[in-house]
Amino acid sequence: MKYNLDKSIEVLERTPLVIEAMLTGVSNEWVMSNEGGDSWSPYDVLGHLIHGERTDWMVRLEVILSDNKEKTFAPFDRFAQFTESKGKSLEQLLDEFKNLRKKNLEGLRLKNITEEMLNKTGIHPSLGEVTLRNLLATWVVHDLGHIAQIARVMAKQYRSEVGKWDHPDYMPILFRWR
Repeated sequence: MKYNLDKSIEVLERTPLVIEAMLTGVSNEWVMSNEGGDSWSPYDVLGHLIHGERTDWMVRLEVILSDNKEKTFAPFDRFAQFTESKGKSLEQLLDEFKNLRKKNLEGLRLKNITEEMLNKTGIHPSLGEVTLRNLLATWVVHDLGHIAQIARVMAKQYRSEVGKWDHPDYMPILFRWR
């Protein structure tokens, strides 16, 4: 599928609702458990998405569209959620994510992005030159990846309970990542 802003917004505006539907009202065992080791729980993933809403997507969009000659993005702290989410309830995080995403999508729509704008570039600290199209497509894929991650982490909480179905042919979700 070729990149299309309207189709991207279709996914981006639904992500908070999908995550809210997955996590609201379920026990803390579903929300706070991870895949072991230094992996992330659904709570951690939500905090990470919030940090991205504050410091990544729209901030980098502004860098790309600015008139400044310096187009290098600030590095993104992929682990900031462990400090920023501390002490917050799941409900607080869900509300924060919904509000930030709504504000960011309103800002995105107001930019009236054109094909010419999608071809403008910025410099990612480790990937080098990227286009606005790349950034916006990545935002969508990032959301979908983290929705899948939440589902995978939750599924793995019952891995020891599925018995003989614990096989990649039957439960491939249990064999992803860790």
